[in-house]
Amino acid sequence: MVRVKICGITNAEDALAAVEFGADALGFNFWPGSTRYVEPDRAREIIDRLPPFVTIVGVFVNEDLDAIARVAARAKLDVIQLHGDESPTFCQQVAERWRVIKAVRVGPDANLAELANYPVSAILLDAYRPNEYGGTGETFDWTIARRAKHFVSHLILAGGLSPENVAEAIRVVRPYAVDVCSCLEDRPGKKNHARLREFLTQAKPPVQRSSPQASAEIVSQAKEDHDVAKRVRE
Repeated sequence: MVRVKICGITNAEDALAAVEFGADALGFNFWPGSTRYVEPDRAREIIDRLPPFVTIVGVFVNEDLDAIARVAARAKLDVIQLHGDESPTFCQQVAERWRVIKAVRVGPDANLAELANYPVSAILLDAYRPNEYGGTGETFDWTIARRAKHFVSHLILAGGLSPENVAEAIRVVRPYAVDVCSCLEDRPGKKNHARLREFLTQAKPPVQRSSPQASAEIVSQAKEDHDVAKRVRE
């Protein structure tokens, strides 16, 4: 089953609702240029109220290693998401201390083979817009993401996902996880809980154990993930 990360968390109410509805991970934005920026101490207060088994992701944009380390310690982060113009070399330095997600903004002319240069745990693909680092609410051609799976071990799909399109996006791309933010908001930093619930319902529908089709799809997805991981290692 696909994993779901709810990003742009700024308050405990939204965080607890996301977890209750089935989110696997929560993202906290530590880039001061974002309308969803949250102070590390405030993030820590929210994180301390969460139950176990929820992955906490810190989002950074072109930040230096020492600053990332300070925030990671204060907020008790599990995973670092690099959402700027970070090089593979810098990603390697970060990956020596934490699990890393590298966000890459893609357009029609993206060189997908370059994704293999990033020594990270997962690649997140987002829509490209000049001078914007995510949270635009714009989609991109999902066939690009499907092709990208040949170059990465774990692919996270982002960019304009919503309750209305996430099921189709998962069907087309079959990603490791999906990441969503702006399409679930009433305003930047404040989630609409009805849309939040519906998104998670569409992204993670109940598995019918007695359904041969559902079982076949699970087996097929597992085999595809195994084959992709093997190609990346080679």
